[in-house]
Amino acid sequence: MSDAALAARTLLARSTHGVLATHSVAQPGYPLGSVTPFVLDANGCPLILISSIAQHTRNVQADVRCSLTVTEPASDDVQAAGRLCLLADAEPLPAEDAAIGERYFAFFPDARSYHKAHDFAFWRLRPVRLRYIGGFGKIHWFDPATVIRPNPLSWADESRAVQHMNADHQAALRSYCRHAGLPESDADPVMAGADGEALYLRLGHRIHRLPFNTPVTNLDELRQATIAMCQATYWSPQAEACA
Repeated sequence: MSDAALAARTLLARSTHGVLATHSVAQPGYPLGSVTPFVLDANGCPLILISSIAQHTRNVQADVRCSLTVTEPASDDVQAAGRLCLLADAEPLPAEDAAIGERYFAFFPDARSYHKAHDFAFWRLRPVRLRYIGGFGKIHWFDPATVIRPNPLSWADESRAVQHMNADHQAALRSYCRHAGLPESDADPVMAGADGEALYLRLGHRIHRLPFNTPVTNLDELRQATIAMCQATYWSPQAEACA
């Protein structure tokens, strides 16, 4: 995998919200952009939770073609920051995939209440092409298979690990925060999820991505990684935490 493709995948994985652009029904011919939280599903596709009365929902019901744009945190020179535009087709989440919605709630627990109260539903964005800009003049187009990576952990295994860490290993989660240099917070750290490349901690309303030194492919390897991460020696300079 090229450095640009890896950077694009990392940017998508570490992002928790982006600008969703849809074809406006109210103003035909014009795109409508809206800030939208998302998580990645088991196949690495963005999963969004949107209301039936929202304009962008009406738009994707009429035309599934859309895009999701994510950017690196603001810097002094916005043109030097990485950004990724994912062109996609939107589809309602099938009933048989409903369990993956629990991953969304692990990242955004407040969403559970309005999901039921305000007629929200999950939609999946299936990537068609991706455009990554790694800085001025560094423009790359990628097919989805080049950037999108399925999670090797099943939701059942990921959920089991999340529940175990949060219930029994708060001291370990706090040590991750110290070793990663995360900002101090009054909120206790909560493990929100994991994939083959990183562990995700929630502090308050913010998600922090903590990359593994070595990718994991199953629950046992994840367990070994979470144990190793308690040691200061694990956190070498090349194992930077991406907030």
